[in-house]
Amino acid sequence: MMMVLATQNKGKIREVKEILSEYEIKTPADFDIFDDIEENGTTFEENAYIKAKYIAEKTGKITIADDSGLEVDYLNGEPGIYSARFAGEGATDEDRNKKLLSLLKDVPFEKRSARYVCSIAIVYPNGEHHVFTETCEGYITDERQGDGGFGYDPYFYFEEFKTTLANVPLEQKNKVSHRSKALLKLKEFLNKN
Repeated sequence: MMMVLATQNKGKIREVKEILSEYEIKTPADFDIFDDIEENGTTFEENAYIKAKYIAEKTGKITIADDSGLEVDYLNGEPGIYSARFAGEGATDEDRNKKLLSLLKDVPFEKRSARYVCSIAIVYPNGEHHVFTETCEGYITDERQGDGGFGYDPYFYFEEFKTTLANVPLEQKNKVSHRSKALLKLKEFLNKN
């Protein structure tokens, strides 16, 4: 079965292809679609659905999209749905991480609890849709650890691994990450239908 993954993010594409390896995964670029989709939802679920619906309507194909981000308890859940735009338009992962660390300056490690949240939406050409949401709990460290992953991974400390998600192989990260857990829920759903 072929599905379109509504993203241009290379890190997400790699993770999704790894977990949904038995499916043929295309991207909007394969259909010459490079539109900037306005994510005007107020939750991860809404934004994932908005993206999947938009690309499903443009391509006429089954489409999946994720919306994911980081929620830091000390920051009242920020950056949340604004994780990618946290340091402004055009900001890099490094810019976003710098801003995050500056907001957590002098905050003790035990008060830096955080979670990654991922909602995956699947939209069929007939309009049928489903959304699956999962989380990955951790803490925000002060020091960068590892060069793998993307986004906030170099500062996202995962207790079970005793290091950050950027410091473990993708295969290991995919066993615990918010995106992998949501994708596995999607995979379970696809296998039943």
